Amino acid sequence: QDEQEWDFVLVSDIHQMGSEKEIKRKKFLDELSKKGFTIKKIEDKKLFYGVCAPKWIFRKYQWLLRSPGSRMQSPSDKHDVPVTTRIRIVNFILQNTVTPDLEKLCDLMKKKVFETAFPLHEREEKNVFVKEKWARWRDICCEQPIENIRGYFGEKVALYFAWLGWYTYLLGIASVFGMLIFVIGITVLSSSQVSKEICKANTTIMCPLCDQKCPFWLLSDTCTYAKITHMIDNEGTVLFAMFMAIWATVFLELWKRQRATVVTKWDLYEWDDDEEELAMELINNPLHEPQRYQHSYFRSTIVILLVLVMIAVLIGIAHALVIYRVVAMALFTQSSLEFIREHANTVAVVTGAVLHYLTIVIMTKVSPRALLPSPEQPRTFSQRENNFTVKIFTFQFFTNFSSLIYIAFFLGRINGHPGNYVRVAGKWRLEECHPSGCITDLFIQMATITILKQTLSNFVEYLVPWVTYIHKQQKLPKKKNLILGEEEEAEDPCKQWWLSNYQLNQVHTFSLFDEFLEMVIQYSFTTIFVAAFPLAPVLAFINNLVEIRLDAIKMVHLRRRMVPRKANDIGIWLQVLEAIGILAVIGNGLVIAITSDFIPIQVYKYTYSPCVAGNSSALDCSAGYINHSLSTFRIRDFEPHMRLPEQLPDFARQGITEYRDYRNTDDYSYTVQFWHVFAARLAFLILFEHVALCIKFIAAWYVPDVPQSVKNIILDEKHSKLQKGLRWVIPERV
Repeated sequence: QDEQEWDFVLVSDIHQMGSEKEIKRKKFLDELSKKGFTIKKIEDKKLFYGVCAPKWIFRKYQWLLRSPGSRMQSPSDKHDVPVTTRIRIVNFILQNTVTPDLEKLCDLMKKKVFETAFPLHEREEKNVFVKEKWARWRDICCEQPIENIRGYFGEKVALYFAWLGWYTYLLGIASVFGMLIFVIGITVLSSSQVSKEICKANTTIMCPLCDQKCPFWLLSDTCTYAKITHMIDNEGTVLFAMFMAIWATVFLELWKRQRATVVTKWDLYEWDDDEEELAMELINNPLHEPQRYQHSYFRSTIVILLVLVMIAVLIGIAHALVIYRVVAMALFTQSSLEFIREHANTVAVVTGAVLHYLTIVIMTKVSPRALLPSPEQPRTFSQRENNFTVKIFTFQFFTNFSSLIYIAFFLGRINGHPGNYVRVAGKWRLEECHPSGCITDLFIQMATITILKQTLSNFVEYLVPWVTYIHKQQKLPKKKNLILGEEEEAEDPCKQWWLSNYQLNQVHTFSLFDEFLEMVIQYSFTTIFVAAFPLAPVLAFINNLVEIRLDAIKMVHLRRRMVPRKANDIGIWLQVLEAIGILAVIGNGLVIAITSDFIPIQVYKYTYSPCVAGNSSALDCSAGYINHSLSTFRIRDFEPHMRLPEQLPDFARQGITEYRDYRNTDDYSYTVQFWHVFAARLAFLILFEHVALCIKFIAAWYVPDVPQSVKNIILDEKHSKLQKGLRWVIPERV
């Protein structure tokens, strides 16, 4: 047999004859031989065992999973099964073969009896992928050969790339709209009445930003910051947030239609995962008894407690990031470098975002190892994968968004007021929002994390497999130079191919899960806080064009062949994406209502501005908003331990300063304006979310999940099966 007829290769170290590991290895191989497997041994620096399953195993599989109408044919009918099906069946038998010591392959790998097991790549098929313009960079915008992907990697990988391609295609529409909103924001950069007032406020003296001799500062010093804020925080933000809520729904509904069309073409629309797994269990062991469905409230309670502990840890990490920003802000304001001192807040935000990114990278590596052990006992591989997906996604979601949630909804709202600041450990006071709002801080945080994830992380993701692959290639034994007259020893044709496959990077059971997780987290960034970062769809679109080719090159050239999995959808990821769509509506509604200054400005325009009296029709209705949003504070009311700088002469005579809040001058209690704004924020949030959710539901109803053509194909198939079954019914003679 040549190298392409071997279904799997097992790799083992060379153990001493008679050792415990050698005996265990022999017992396992003997069990495979009893099942009719052909085994070939090749010795190099490692022991390689090629295994080939007997044909009757695949005929049994075909017979068991035929449609009821076709089971009347003989089970000896010969029809070749696809290579992906062969690999999947052989992998299942290898993983579930039990030795006399009641040990499976996974147990033997833990005990170092076997090092690894993998299916072989196919040389001709690898060339097809290159010819079909998939696994190479220069064809980055070409259509993907989904049918070829399915024939080589199986339906699950094919559906992943089909979903990723569809997601990227529709991201193009969202990115055009996002870029348009961003460009409009740039064009009106200096036209905002609010930013104009901030730039002209050269007599408005603001409270110090820290306790240790931080200077009083003029509001006009933050002119540039105010202009950038208006570039992000304008009327277009509301429209874009609503658009993205609708886009997320339409994307998922159109994907459901696309998926239904694809799996119907593959004849997998009504495929049953449980039935296939039961069939493979019976092929492996005819006496197998199915594992019953079980539910343990005790185990479920433990899972919930573990999740709560996990979330508590992540909240602690977010708290540590908050402390860093507070301490960094205090240190940067006292820096000897003028640039850092003048832009202390921005530098603290950017460095905090970089630290948050590093936290994400570290926790991404830690979380799968910490959460894989589980008290649950799932019945099938799909259930195990679903449980794993929910836990890891929850962990990663809080890791990625904990700091963003703090900036969006808590920054500047729980810090107290001058004379009564809220402090961390009774020492460092919490940060404040800029007079023009906190949305720029959220923009900087999202931009920093997104750009780092889509540049540095992708670079590492591509570079590490290449470096590992090249390093392994250098360790391969070189061919010996022949002495004159010496004949070259004939080398087994399988040896070099098996070695080259072994040198590739290892894949694991959840390799595809990692790719899905990366894209779903990116989808979260693209939708949930998109109101604060309209460029998120643009960056995601560019990233995905690269990601498709990156994943293709890794799978074809740099990794061992993945065990093909059959599937007719993307699994629980669809429910995760739908949950993210609802979170996107809530998140963007909260950003506009709480983080943005959109609502306070509207309240001022229609309640307190000069336009209310109707006297100044030519005046911008937001004129005077900045003074209206600031409160006065008497310096003598600062806490005793507040170390103030030397005061300016003019300022010393006044003895007052200002800060951003709606508070009375006498007792610093909330003013009526505060409650007006609070009520308007709440009303807008309820209205926005109800309108957006109604539009989402209408869009979901308007776009059917399954195309009519697919329904008609299924209807015709059912009708045809019933007609065939009717032929076997002998009519009674009267």
